[in-house]
Amino acid sequence: MIIEPEVLVQLAVEAAEGKKAFDITVLNISEVSVVADYFIICSSRSTVHARAIADAIEEKLQEYGSSQPRREGFKTAQWLLLDYGSVVVHIFQEEQRHFYNLEHLWGDAQVVKYTASM
Repeated sequence: MIIEPEVLVQLAVEAAEGKKAFDITVLNISEVSVVADYFIICSSRSTVHARAIADAIEEKLQEYGSSQPRREGFKTAQWLLLDYGSVVVHIFQEEQRHFYNLEHLWGDAQVVKYTASM
């Protein structure tokens, strides 16, 4: 089953918020890159928290028929990446998020407002 990118974003944001991810930012990068349509960037408080957020996102998206994402960073859990093709989720520890500063790197991308209450 193919899920529209906007639906993937909404479901992933809901799952991340449900696990208390914070500082969630959604970037629409479709106009500035061919890498994906959206980046979801969020922060976690610990490695255990980061893994819990990633697990919740994967479980929620699987419930809706999404395929398994490509996964990176699970050994150290400082920067976890879930690649769903059109949507890429970045789960950072705060220090790494500030260091890599993806929002600045992709500064030409449109910031999209998503919340679990949408």
